[in-house]
Amino acid sequence: MTLSYSQAREATTRTVHDRPDAGERPSPGRRHSWVMLTIVMPVHNEENTILDAVQAILAANIPCEFELLVINDGSTDATHSLIESLDDHRVRYVQQHCNLGKGAAVRAAVALATGTHLLVFDADLEYDASDIASVVTPVIEGRAEVVYGVRVSGMRTVFPSLTYALGNTFTTLAANLMYGSYMTDMHTCLKLVPVQLLRSMELREYGFGLDSEITGEILRRGYRPFEVPVSYSARSHTEGKKIRPSDGLRCLYVLAKVRKRGKMPMMPRLVLRPVLEALSVDTSQRVIGEELAG
Repeated sequence: MTLSYSQAREATTRTVHDRPDAGERPSPGRRHSWVMLTIVMPVHNEENTILDAVQAILAANIPCEFELLVINDGSTDATHSLIESLDDHRVRYVQQHCNLGKGAAVRAAVALATGTHLLVFDADLEYDASDIASVVTPVIEGRAEVVYGVRVSGMRTVFPSLTYALGNTFTTLAANLMYGSYMTDMHTCLKLVPVQLLRSMELREYGFGLDSEITGEILRRGYRPFEVPVSYSARSHTEGKKIRPSDGLRCLYVLAKVRKRGKMPMMPRLVLRPVLEALSVDTSQRVIGEELAG
């Protein structure tokens, strides 16, 4: 069952720091006035990298207004205290008491997002925050609805091993065969998707399988991701990498399960492209840090 707003609220203990007035909102006449990006950072025991990852995003030249939604998924190290030390109006923080899985963290973020589009960005420093601009630009320019930042072998990329590279290639090929698509890298973390599209999906996975479930749901609706190259430098398991070969098998199962749900029509562009001024959430008065209201 898709995580509801009330379930997301129950998973939330508190957030930190009130946001001051953001000033005048962009006018509808500006090219990117309708884009508000929610960057989601799921975190579990990332005390060595969390601050660097957050600061990298806050310092990045992102060509639209954005919020950074950090979901602490039951960390048992110093991650919680480090996140609480942050003091930036663009950061929202959600603390989950127990480790529910990366998929559960992302699903909670989908329910809590106030942006028009959502992008997951891990806290492990494997990706470069400067690439976010390249991922969001096709949406700003009206060239795409869904954008994937793909890792191209031999171009600013370091894969952990041949096994992982082949696993990604094989599961991407499987998705292409099941859905008649032609993707390059289905397991990239950098997937930019309209929030309303995500909320329309039948998302049920709680672990890494959610990544495959989102791609399957996108493809069965007829969308084909617009791909842009991004850099990637993988860390090893000794450095904290959490994904395992068994997750590849789960990926194939999830892709097949979603495929059985059948095709769905694409959502109208008027639904996927809300003008920022028409959003129900007033971004100039949005509070970052209060416990969710009922």
